[in-house]
Amino acid sequence: MKAAVFKEVGQPLVVETVPDPTPEDRQLVVKVGYCGICGTDLHSTREGDATVEHGCILGHEFVGEVAEVGKDLKKKWSVGDRVCSLPFLGCGTCVACVNGRPFECATVQLTGLQVPGGFAEYVKTGALETLRLPDGLAMESAALIEPLAVALHAVRVANMQAGQRVLITGAGPIGLAVAVWARFLGARDVVVSEVAEQRKVLAAKMGATAVIDPAGNLAEQFADAAGGEPDMVFECVGAPGLLQQCVEMAPRHCTLVPVGVCEQPDTFMPFLALVKELRFQFAIAYTRDDFETVISMLGQGRLDASDMITDIVSLEEMPEAFEALRTPSHQCKVLTRL
Repeated sequence: MKAAVFKEVGQPLVVETVPDPTPEDRQLVVKVGYCGICGTDLHSTREGDATVEHGCILGHEFVGEVAEVGKDLKKKWSVGDRVCSLPFLGCGTCVACVNGRPFECATVQLTGLQVPGGFAEYVKTGALETLRLPDGLAMESAALIEPLAVALHAVRVANMQAGQRVLITGAGPIGLAVAVWARFLGARDVVVSEVAEQRKVLAAKMGATAVIDPAGNLAEQFADAAGGEPDMVFECVGAPGLLQQCVEMAPRHCTLVPVGVCEQPDTFMPFLALVKELRFQFAIAYTRDDFETVISMLGQGRLDASDMITDIVSLEEMPEAFEALRTPSHQCKVLTRL
């Protein structure tokens, strides 16, 4: 099969022919239809603690059709079934796996980081991690299930309540997805802080009640836009210094939710957070139920995030599009069509 393969830091991915995956007894092989490019993919291909190994096939935001079924799954799955998958291969028997939390499995392998991912014609998935797609759900929209699940999980673990005021820093795919869910689940105000003009427009289309400038005074801008202080701040950029900025602007008793991936050491003033009695709730990944909820809402037409898809490229075009996302201009969510 063809796949886009990571060779070394500083070099584009290389499209080449690699061996087809073979499923174990309780695994499937999926023919990839679309796979989104994620910020995690970009992080994983630059110098740092999270750099993947030479030869890695990235890609964890994939959807497609079942192409091959492991021998223990013949009664449940058929070739041609439309599916998505949590990008994990868990043991399938531990408490975490059985309860739909494969990310917490002690032996989990991360698809697209530790095992070959969706920037390829075929990808291997696990029985418990694979989910059917509704017949009426377009594959392009289904390719957004993973980032939407990230955002839903963040809103859920933050325990956001209807009627609360929410600030979101950053209108990338995850920030936009958080805005979608915050509005969907009843936030009174959803204010997004973003500098890029194209993403400001997207934020307004995808749930934001107001968009403000991160270069200005966030607390004052938020109060002007929402008529009050934020109850919750979702930090969706992951750059050093932003946690301290959130601590400084947050009102007393506010909940801070770091969602963006910051790979560098960072500092904030604990005393300031202490005297304000701030709550920190970090959020990572998702559960099977998060995926199932996203699939249901998309399938029923109650949720639509397709506006964030700005580019669709072929596998051959993907390495160039991948590099362009290191300094994005108009792009938001870029999908690879296979």
